[in-house]
Amino acid sequence: MAQTILIVDDDPVQRRLLDMAITRSGMATITAPGGGPALDLLHGPKGDQVALVLLDLVMPDMDGITALTRIRAMYGDLPVIVLTAKGGIDSAVEAMRAGANDFLVKPASPERISVSIRNALKIGTLSGEVTRLKKKTENRLAFEDLVARSSEMRQVFRLGQRAAQSTIPILIEGESGVGKELIARAIQGSSDRAGKPFVTVNCGAIPENLLESILFGHEKGSFTGATDKHLGKFQEANGGTLFLDEIGELRLDMQVKLLRALQSGEIDPVGSKRPVKVDVRIVSATNRNLAELTSEGQFREDLYYRLNVFPIFVPPLRQRREDIAALARHFVSRFAAEENKPVTGLTPDAAEMLESFDWPGNVRQLENTIFRAVVLCDETLLDVRDFPQIAMAMGVEMDRRRNSAAARPVLHAPVAGEAPRAVSHMPSPSSPYSIHGVDASGHMRKLEEIESEIIRMAISRYDGHMSEVARRLGIGRSTLYRKLKDLGLEPEAEAAEVPPPPQQHQIAS
Repeated sequence: MAQTILIVDDDPVQRRLLDMAITRSGMATITAPGGGPALDLLHGPKGDQVALVLLDLVMPDMDGITALTRIRAMYGDLPVIVLTAKGGIDSAVEAMRAGANDFLVKPASPERISVSIRNALKIGTLSGEVTRLKKKTENRLAFEDLVARSSEMRQVFRLGQRAAQSTIPILIEGESGVGKELIARAIQGSSDRAGKPFVTVNCGAIPENLLESILFGHEKGSFTGATDKHLGKFQEANGGTLFLDEIGELRLDMQVKLLRALQSGEIDPVGSKRPVKVDVRIVSATNRNLAELTSEGQFREDLYYRLNVFPIFVPPLRQRREDIAALARHFVSRFAAEENKPVTGLTPDAAEMLESFDWPGNVRQLENTIFRAVVLCDETLLDVRDFPQIAMAMGVEMDRRRNSAAARPVLHAPVAGEAPRAVSHMPSPSSPYSIHGVDASGHMRKLEEIESEIIRMAISRYDGHMSEVARRLGIGRSTLYRKLKDLGLEPEAEAAEVPPPPQQHQIAS
């Protein structure tokens, strides 16, 4: 799940050299032999994976400036680096005016190319994040600004865009952390109320004695401590949207007053002699089942039907695993840029682990997990070891399943004249993310077996580099070799200790 670089060059030798230089720095590549094929690739299914374009300036089918102009017109935020043997000042100025993020002259060293790519990606990520934050601050965040690839979320977006075209009350349902507030903001940003106030109220976090004042406001002197007039959330959101989060936590007496405000479009501030007219779009959200609360008498039935006019259910992350990879890439890019870290993506093992995890905390948990991993990682790719809590949780779950399977007898179909016989259910293949402490029969394994398995896994993971194996296991090399001898494991050849130095290639025309 490393960031993907699109290499556009008509020279196959140059494409191969660029591919080698970029791959060595920890990023993935795809290539195109010209401007036309590059645009077709960006339009295709792989287009969403491209994080940057490395573009040759002189090509026979479509020159680099034309291709760059079209890329800028369709993908305004996509970073583009121009690389050419035609290194005059005029060429550089023309490329930068057309929207290039950087201009490199052939031959360029792999280190120079890598630095340029990382700088462009970092600037692009920060610029995109600033743009999103600005749109969020201005209440103009739209559905195209949200990260989602799954069919389930596309259906959510379609419903949200439909709802945005009217003032119909919306109820957004879903587990905590799935992004209900972002959906509400996107609905506002896609409606004619874009740019108007978007006011959020967490109904479960307001003290009961202040709830009415906070929602509807109060007049000066209306109660002890009311030294000034206070506009409530309804008046703050006048002309815009009021987002009532955790609406299921609202107490019953306030539900009555909220219902009246929704029906009449008027509110009664505490201590006021007359009602105040307000024009507010109501979007509610809950992680509870309002229908059940209504049947139990904890939520008013008339208010439920008033709010639940246009329900939108946001599925949990475990039900839309296609979004995990896209969200992980987004969070890695964002946090790497913010923390000035060299991380560009995830290893295949780490990506597979994240996509296999159930994420009970949904997108919020994934975001915080990536943040922690990026802060602690000093490599270019996040690996399984950078997610110890997730790996441990998955290992515990697999142990539980293995124990359950081992304890459950399986009846084999009888062979002619033979009674059915029960055998233990064998566990599934070992997970690459954990080492299990129990055997197929559910008993604890010997410490010597587990230690041997850990050492074998470390030798395999670090390609037989015994110094790195010893460092990662927290022991000295002499101790490692002694353990290998005691456990009957053959140590790797000493020649494998030092990997051959990478060859330096000059990228020439």
